Amino acid sequence: MKVLLSKIAVLGLGGLPILVLAWILIDISYSGLSEISWSFLTEVPTNAGRSGGISSVIVSTLWVVSIATMISTFIGLATAIILSELSAKWEKFCLIVRWSLDILAGVPSIVFGLFGNAFFSQVCGFGFSILSGALTLTVMMLPFFIRVAEEGLRQVPNVYRKTGYALGMRPLSVTFKIVVPQASKAIVIGLVLSLARAMSETAALLFTSGYVERWPESVFDSGRVLSIHIYDLAMNVPGGIERANASALVLIGLLIAINLIIYSIADFWQRKRVV
Repeated sequence: MKVLLSKIAVLGLGGLPILVLAWILIDISYSGLSEISWSFLTEVPTNAGRSGGISSVIVSTLWVVSIATMISTFIGLATAIILSELSAKWEKFCLIVRWSLDILAGVPSIVFGLFGNAFFSQVCGFGFSILSGALTLTVMMLPFFIRVAEEGLRQVPNVYRKTGYALGMRPLSVTFKIVVPQASKAIVIGLVLSLARAMSETAALLFTSGYVERWPESVFDSGRVLSIHIYDLAMNVPGGIERANASALVLIGLLIAINLIIYSIADFWQRKRVV
């Protein structure tokens, strides 16, 4: 009896995220699915989003997310490697860095938005632009991504490192050819989770990337992302809730597609390394 109850509890808790996702999809699909069409995906918003489409919004979102992901991956992975592989030599320094990252991971997004507006938009002179929004998201993504990637690297058994050294490999080669591939799953999970937070962010981008609905011509142009577009339609545009739900469906679809792409690339890279 106890075993049966335990199995039911485990299955119930394990299936809870699936039920929540299904509930969200059904709820927003009920009024938003009818609004999705080819013109909705290819036209520019008009009449405050009541008509037209969301093509420029999708492009702005992809620009912001792509730039933030590339910068976060490079800086975050390098920092995680330093914290995991050199912590014995720089113990106090690494401890301070970890402590700072833990605090930053809990800072509200509105604070990052105010920081991005003050530093990237004003001090750096980028103004309300895609670049300002992407750099602000990078600052938001880094703490969580670094900590998850670091833990993944630290979980790689030391015997792998010692084997590489015994074969005459240099420390840098051991790190990038042995340790990083073994921790690739944890690195990908950290990147995907931080990316999910970035794609759903509204407050930080409201102060940095801007509100403009037109097509961005460069990273220095202002651009409205999907999360801001959804917020504006739902809160500020009378009769815009159906199009807000349709935009939310597109955002979830993009998030799922990007996750699958990242997991596929990581899986291919890991299998190639093993072979």
